[in-house]
Amino acid sequence: MPDPHQVKLLRAVRERHDLHPLAIHVNYLINLACADPEIRAKSIAAFRGEMERAAAIGAEFLVLHPGNYRGRSVEEGIAAFVLGLKEAADGFPVGKLTVLLENTAGSGASLGSRLEELQSIRELARDLTELPIGYCLDTCHLLAAGFEISSAAGLRATVRSIEETIGLTNVHLIHANDSKTRLGSRVDRHAHIGEGHIGREAFERILTHPKLRRKPFILETPIDKQGDDRRNLDTLKALAARKVTTARRVMIHR
Repeated sequence: MPDPHQVKLLRAVRERHDLHPLAIHVNYLINLACADPEIRAKSIAAFRGEMERAAAIGAEFLVLHPGNYRGRSVEEGIAAFVLGLKEAADGFPVGKLTVLLENTAGSGASLGSRLEELQSIRELARDLTELPIGYCLDTCHLLAAGFEISSAAGLRATVRSIEETIGLTNVHLIHANDSKTRLGSRVDRHAHIGEGHIGREAFERILTHPKLRRKPFILETPIDKQGDDRRNLDTLKALAARKVTTARRVMIHR
């Protein structure tokens, strides 16, 4: 478990710099949908450890991929995931920690590229555990899974689909990543903001969309050279501010 003194320092830094919310991403090896008994047991134990550490440091969100159902049907994979989640959460004190299911690009037998799969997981889990569950959406994964968020019409259609299936109020976090691969590729490869198949103009629309702009955005872009993380952050800030600046100019002009 984290050292109590370090946890106290972390909380002080968060308060000083208004760093909220704090989201933790679980180990990528965790696969609660797995059919292999050994991997499944290790995944359940590892996820329980991730929950305990996240709660100990005061994190609000714990992001989890739905996993891989290879060798089973989608329905069996969903059931296995939910039962694994239930076992990992057994006896866990429900506090302010919320588990967020992240959408995936859809390669191979991975769960979560379809919003209906994410919806089914949450609905089943809600009946079996008191653990709060929401969603984290990744822009790169959305495009790779076939959601055309690179165009204005495609973004409108995607937001409408989200509202009609998982519900925007249940989306607590957005991973802002451009995509190295094309629409519907089913390949998860993150690119720097504005240098992939989503593009700068699309990110401006996403960041300033009236139903998305108040969501927390987190970068997961590559670090190919020193300072890339800062450059991507500055790009997002500039894009988020550009439409506001343009609107103000229009208002002044009028």
